[in-house]
Amino acid sequence: MKSNFFRLFTLAVAMIAIQSCGGDDPTPDPLQKTAEEIAIEALTGTWVLTGGGTVLRDGTAVTDLYTGFELELKSGSAKTFTSKNNNDLFDASGTWSFAGTNFDKFMLSGIKPAAGREISFTRNNDNLILTFTIPAPNARINGVSAVAGSYTFNLRKQ
Repeated sequence: MKSNFFRLFTLAVAMIAIQSCGGDDPTPDPLQKTAEEIAIEALTGTWVLTGGGTVLRDGTAVTDLYTGFELELKSGSAKTFTSKNNNDLFDASGTWSFAGTNFDKFMLSGIKPAAGREISFTRNNDNLILTFTIPAPNARINGVSAVAGSYTFNLRKQ
């Protein structure tokens, strides 16, 4: 009787082992990225006008006012940015964060006119298009230059 029990037990264990091994995909699907992770990957990097980028204000080209413009967006424990040759539109450095939960807009910290504005972005390969509006009440730099308007920065990945 013991030998029949032992044979049945061994057979049951073998069947369980075979069933648990069969049918599994040997290469599991990689983890799906969240919408936020995808947006962070789209934004982070160094973006420049060099190589065919443009800047429009209210539909008029003002690229010459931003010659050498560079915007670097970093992620990590803190999302930071630096900008160069920004014609006082952006702060030289600060932090950035997403505006809302769709992850299609972000905001920069600081005191310059673009700070605190929702900046929409679209990434297409090595091109990043930023669009935002600066309303008239915040449209002066040092009380002199008027910068109110709707902006479109068409940037290239460096």
